[in-house]
Amino acid sequence: MTVFAAPLPTLMVVPTGIGCEIGGFAGDALPSARLLAAASGCLITHPNVINGASLYWRDPRIHYVEGYGLDRFASAAWGLRPRRSQRIGLLLDAGIESDLLLRHRQVAEGCRASLGLDINAVVRTDEPLGVHLAAGDSGTSWGTLDRPDALLRAAERLKAAGSTAIAVVARFPDDLDTETLAAYRYGTGVDALAGAEAVISHLLVRHLQIPCAHAPALEALPLDVDLDPRAAGEELGYTFLACVLVGLSRAPDLLDLSSGCSIAPEDLVANQLGAVVVPDGALGGEAVLASLERGVPVIAVNNPGVLSVSAEALGCGNQILKASSYAEAAGLVTAMREGIATASLVRPLPAMQELN
Repeated sequence: MTVFAAPLPTLMVVPTGIGCEIGGFAGDALPSARLLAAASGCLITHPNVINGASLYWRDPRIHYVEGYGLDRFASAAWGLRPRRSQRIGLLLDAGIESDLLLRHRQVAEGCRASLGLDINAVVRTDEPLGVHLAAGDSGTSWGTLDRPDALLRAAERLKAAGSTAIAVVARFPDDLDTETLAAYRYGTGVDALAGAEAVISHLLVRHLQIPCAHAPALEALPLDVDLDPRAAGEELGYTFLACVLVGLSRAPDLLDLSSGCSIAPEDLVANQLGAVVVPDGALGGEAVLASLERGVPVIAVNNPGVLSVSAEALGCGNQILKASSYAEAAGLVTAMREGIATASLVRPLPAMQELN
């Protein structure tokens, strides 16, 4: 009889808006996430990795956790409680035009009818949210919101109506002529929307402590024969909402461990983490630094983006395992899950430490 090792909870992080070759586009890190989920038996990751606009893939081994919640989890402040189903509230920006608004409502209705998702309520903000896009000196994307108060009021109404997770759709600026958008569509640029999306979802999760994720509302782009396959998922329909609704439908609950809540056997907490997988130039995030501090093995994957926060830059090269690809990272995770020393897989075999 085949005996499988117990799952090794693994965190996969591909930071938003930094233009990674894998994970910087429309769900193009999903194959790597599925591989790591198979290797680990339990993968915790965030919407940037899983969301593919019109495309998605449900896997019970993958836990969909918004970035702020993921940082709180890795810092041992919050736990995760798996859910069979979330009751999703749909939050729509008052700045969305009527036709585009209808497209998003129809996606929600289609997901109720065809996928059986529980979407219990929909609300529009009392003022347009006013999203503005920007870029940092490093090339990373970010953004601002004119009316965060309107966002929070609408979200509070959904939570009061019984929603246990929130999908938010904000009207983002249409700018079809920028070099940034062209570079992204051709596979050489940074997602200009991602940073502002993170601002919105981080704010909601921090305020409400329930699963939240964002889909931007934009006019459809013109057809382009030179489109990079990694950006194609965003061009298949009128909205990016479907993947968000599917991801949230089974997202785990977020547990504030400082509140004294009891931990159930199925809950996930930071001291169960067996590995963290992250691009080798993006080691400066809260989740990674918290994991390094607690001695969790960190696998840095060759996955170039615009950041260069490497193991060498942090002075922690001896704490980091390096992988040339996500396939190699999955092999390292499998070794850890099976109790195989990763040092035994390389040649020459490292010498044992001599104690005087």
